[in-house]
Amino acid sequence: MTTTIYSIGHSNLAWEDFRHLLEGPDIGCIVDVRSSPFSRWRHFRQHELRVRLNQIGISYVHLGVELGGRPETGPTDYQAMARAKSFLTGIDRLIEIAGRCKPVILCSEHEPLTCHRFLLVARHLVEHRGAIVHHILRDGRIEPHADTEERLLALHGGTDDLFADRLQQLDYAYCWQAQRLGAAG
Repeated sequence: MTTTIYSIGHSNLAWEDFRHLLEGPDIGCIVDVRSSPFSRWRHFRQHELRVRLNQIGISYVHLGVELGGRPETGPTDYQAMARAKSFLTGIDRLIEIAGRCKPVILCSEHEPLTCHRFLLVARHLVEHRGAIVHHILRDGRIEPHADTEERLLALHGGTDDLFADRLQQLDYAYCWQAQRLGAAG
C-alpha cells in the first residue's frame, strides 16, 4: 500500500481560509512539524490550533522535536538531520499516522520551496519511503511533489555538468535551495 501525505503552510491565513484548504483533500490529522509551534496569529498557536482542529474532527500531533527544521540539539544541516535517529523516529511515526488517517504536515511558510517540510521531510518521504506527497498551496491547488521539484529545478537550473542526470540535477537544486535558506543541504 502506498502512503499518501499532504503538506501545508499556514502563513497569515484567516482561520476559515485555512480550514477550507483542509476540506478539499479531507484531511484527518495535522502533523505539526514546526520546531516551535507558536505564531503571532492566535489560531495557529499550538493549544488554540489543537482545540479548533478537534472541534472540526481533525486530530493534532506535534512532531516538531523530531521533524522540525530548527532543532535545539543535534545537526542543523538537512542532510545530517535526515540521518539523525530522532528524525527517522519521527518519519516512522508519520508513516504510522498515515496508515490510520489522511495526514498533512504543517509548517508556517506558505510556499513549499522555502520550507523544510519540502526540502527535508517530503524529500525524505518520497526518496526513502516511496510515499506520495502533495502540497496544498495557498490558492487551494494541490501540487504533486514532482511538480514542486520541477519548480525547484526551474529556479536553480541544476549543475553545470552536462552529463548529470535528473536526480543529480535535483540533488544539486535541493542543496542550493537549503543553503540559500540557511540550512546546508
